[in-house]
Amino acid sequence: MTYVRGMAPWVVFALLSEVGWQWGALGGFVVAVWTVLHGYAKGTPTSALIIEISGVVYLAALAAVAFRWPHSALDTYNGGLSFAWLALIAWGSLIWRRPFTLPIARTRTPRRLWSTPGFFRTNVIVTTVWAMSFTVSAGFVGRCEATGAGTLPRAVGQLLCLIAAAVFTARYSARVRARRAAAEAVERARADRAPRAPRAQDTPLVSSAGPAD
Repeated sequence: MTYVRGMAPWVVFALLSEVGWQWGALGGFVVAVWTVLHGYAKGTPTSALIIEISGVVYLAALAAVAFRWPHSALDTYNGGLSFAWLALIAWGSLIWRRPFTLPIARTRTPRRLWSTPGFFRTNVIVTTVWAMSFTVSAGFVGRCEATGAGTLPRAVGQLLCLIAAAVFTARYSARVRARRAAAEAVERARADRAPRAPRAQDTPLVSSAGPAD
């Protein structure tokens, strides 16, 4: 649900851009601000709101440009540029060794697992899938905009990319959790079968004074 909420400003931006790209940028900006404030209200740390905060920055800048120069050439490629921005954030977080999904995953994972290699590797994989989704969307939408393709193929293409990334994230995360639960169950079973040292109260007391007369 977190990833879907993070994509909400971009969906609003795409829909309202059919009326005018300045209104799409403004509407997306308002929704992006709402998602950030909603996240803070729920106690979500800033590090887990990277996509939402980047949306606020990008859409604010785009709205300013769109209202100042409504007939700018950027209007033609605003969809592709938006996904390129998201791809830049995602790939940048991987290069920086701080996958943007990592803080999000920490909000729903026991603290004892945060520093494990498996937890980091899982988030590298998930972030990579999202980065690829954004990159493919940027290329596809940009191509549609350059060739004057209709709204429908562009919308369907970007929606399929986002759905694919979301479905992969849900299924892969569930598989990792199931595998971890199974491993922990095996470890508990081994611990239960392991011989335990006798406790002090279980050891018979022998008097060193010898039998009484």
